[in-house]
Order: sequence, then C-alpha cells, then structure tokens
Amino acid sequence: MAEYRNTDGTTAVEKRGNTGLVIGGVVLAVLIIVGLLFATGFWSANVKGGALPTVNVSAKGGDMPSVDVHSKELVVGTTKQTVTVPKVETQKTTIDVPTVGVKDDGKK
Repeated sequence: MAEYRNTDGTTAVEKRGNTGLVIGGVVLAVLIIVGLLFATGFWSANVKGGALPTVNVSAKGGDMPSVDVHSKELVVGTTKQTVTVPKVETQKTTIDVPTVGVKDDGKK
C-alpha cells in the first residue's frame, strides 16, 4: 500500500497487487514439480547421438621483442643526524581503585 497526501489535505491510499510475487511462486512450483517428475523416473530423457565438433588448432611459437632499457641507479645508504627524541618515564604511585564483588550470605 502507498499513501499519498493531496494539496488540499486529503489522503489517498493506493493498494498495489502482488502480481510479480504470484508469477514467481507459480514458476517456482512448476520447476519443483518438473524436478520431482525427473527424480522419480516418471519422466526420463534419453539423448542419442550428438557429438562435440572436432577442432584442429595449430600455432607457431612467437618471439619476444628485443628491448634496450636504460634506467637510473638507486643508491641506498645511511647518514648520521642529530634529532630530538622525547624521553618517556614511568613511576609507581598508590591510588584508590574501586572494587566490585559479590557477597555470599552462606544460604544453600
């Protein structure tokens, strides 16, 4: 269903059919029935004759092209530099931490 509001304030409700759903259900039911008929042997299909076509393929091997490549040389190394590195320290401090527990009153 679709609801539309008109410019004068009235509301129009349009009900749409489920035609696509019905057609899909019918097609599915037919496919299930056909599958059952073949599975139970009520229907059978004997295909006689027929063959794949014979295809002869011949090809001559190719050659890779000759290529001259000129490239820059990559130089990798290290140099000594002075950088500022932050110093991180840890220290132990005693604080109050909340605790959670369950008290058993001993009843069984």
